[in-house]
Amino acid sequence: MIVKMNKLTLICTAGQQEQTLDELRELKAVHIEHVQSPSGDAVEQSKQALTHVEKAKLALSSYDSPTSSHVVSSDIADEVWTCLHEETELKERLQWLQSEQERVKPFGQFNPESLQKLIDADLIVKLCQYGIKETISWPKNIEVIEINRDKATIYAMGIAKHSFELPCSEIRIPTMSLTDLTHEMDIVEQHLQSLHEKMIVLAGSRDQLEQLYASKQDELTFQEVKQGMASSEHLVYLQGYIPVDQIDALEATAAHQGWGYVLDEIGPDDQPPTLLRNPKWVDPIKAVLGVIGVVPGYKELDVSAVFLLFLSIFFALLIGDAGYGLLFIGLTIFAQRKNKQAPSYVFNLLYIMSSCTVVWGALTGTYFGINFEYLPAPLQHLTNNWLRGNGDDALAMNNVMFFCFVLGTFHLVIGHVWNLIRKINSWAALADLGWICSTVTMFFAVRMMVLGESFPSPMLYVLGVGLIMIVVSLVMEKEYFGLVTLALDVISNFVDIISYVRLYAVGAASFAIANAFNTMAIEALGSSGVIVGGLIAALALFGGHALNILLCAMGILVHGIRLNTLEFSSHAGVQWGGTHYNPFKRTNGKI
Repeated sequence: MIVKMNKLTLICTAGQQEQTLDELRELKAVHIEHVQSPSGDAVEQSKQALTHVEKAKLALSSYDSPTSSHVVSSDIADEVWTCLHEETELKERLQWLQSEQERVKPFGQFNPESLQKLIDADLIVKLCQYGIKETISWPKNIEVIEINRDKATIYAMGIAKHSFELPCSEIRIPTMSLTDLTHEMDIVEQHLQSLHEKMIVLAGSRDQLEQLYASKQDELTFQEVKQGMASSEHLVYLQGYIPVDQIDALEATAAHQGWGYVLDEIGPDDQPPTLLRNPKWVDPIKAVLGVIGVVPGYKELDVSAVFLLFLSIFFALLIGDAGYGLLFIGLTIFAQRKNKQAPSYVFNLLYIMSSCTVVWGALTGTYFGINFEYLPAPLQHLTNNWLRGNGDDALAMNNVMFFCFVLGTFHLVIGHVWNLIRKINSWAALADLGWICSTVTMFFAVRMMVLGESFPSPMLYVLGVGLIMIVVSLVMEKEYFGLVTLALDVISNFVDIISYVRLYAVGAASFAIANAFNTMAIEALGSSGVIVGGLIAALALFGGHALNILLCAMGILVHGIRLNTLEFSSHAGVQWGGTHYNPFKRTNGKI
């Protein structure tokens, strides 16, 4: 259920502004809508402080600390940043030392201080290099001393009492010897290692950093709300939305603090946030909505219950294997015991969908892709003869596809019936009644085109009546563009129903993949001996079924969720364009 909201305008004196925001934050009930764009130095400083801590968190994420530790610091982020700056400087110094070492290495071990003594004696000293096969014409009155050579190059030093130009490549005189360079590189690497160890220690204080990050988030939110308020003389005010069941708490706080406030009904131009509160049995769907990050608009339908019901059925058809379902239940039990702090609704969702998979797999006789004739007799007796086509694979395929089309038609009709009830006092309801007629007719059309069944001619009259109702509704509601797209919408109605065949296709593909790997394992076991064949068979079974489960999981995201968020939602008028209800509160607070 989408909780009803009221629009709130809250007024206080300028002197009470910060105290008011503190109390409002403790109330944890008002979703703020800025009256003006929040800006100013306070907001920018808060953003910079948050970014400062966020980057420190990111830096520590690459370090593993074996134990938790406590860093005595008013701001652990400053400790991290100090290490990062030192590390950057040391790495730059090390890079320079390494490049300098490579540059002067060809000249061998000599002391630059010796060169400096020559320079102090008013001599001109230059280092150079040239190819062994080059013929060099040296200037007059200079002494050329060869220092080193390799297979292709000679490294030399030119000395003279006067200025001169070298007829070859000149090398800048180094300021450090190779020995000094190596010694400093060792020192720098030791400092880098000590910084690395310090970062590991700091990584043990991630909890402190998370708390600091939360406080900086709170400060930024506080400043944005403050700067987003408008003022009039000595008064300031803010606007937002509050659930109707929180109004009593607001009134009590306002009376105690001396606030003025105005509560208004939601108008047609307002965009209130969406707060979903459903029965406990519907709560598991929150895990799915959280993953895909969508929420229905405030003025749309809350389809959580339908979403949960049909997603569980789609999950069962897409996986299609009772063995996998039992495996999922076992893994869920293990995960729940290992993660006792995780929300229970996440595990409940997995229990529901896995249980549906076990039921569907039992009805179709599918266990880890094993051929039906090899199943134990008790498992064979659990199957449904109609779903198995009484042993005829072609008939079983048609029956399962027929079931998918019935399921899809029922799914889409639910959306229109729901809208019909909501709009019962308007001409718009007539359109939903017309689309129900169209959807049922398209079911028979799909059955004819895919399954080869005959099309009942009376359904043409049903379609005609439905189209007339849609046209009347569009005209009376003055939605004339709908008349232009009506033919395309009817075609889309047909395509939406036929798209439910993906439930059969993915489930059949899953069985085929599992069965293929089973066959590979059996062949390996029979042709390669007990030990080698057994090892190959085990790898084929484990790898094959693991891959198949991964593909099935992707199928749930691609197909199962799509049928709810696109096909069904388009018929139910749900665009998933809502804004999550996010009351003004501290980060560690709870709704």
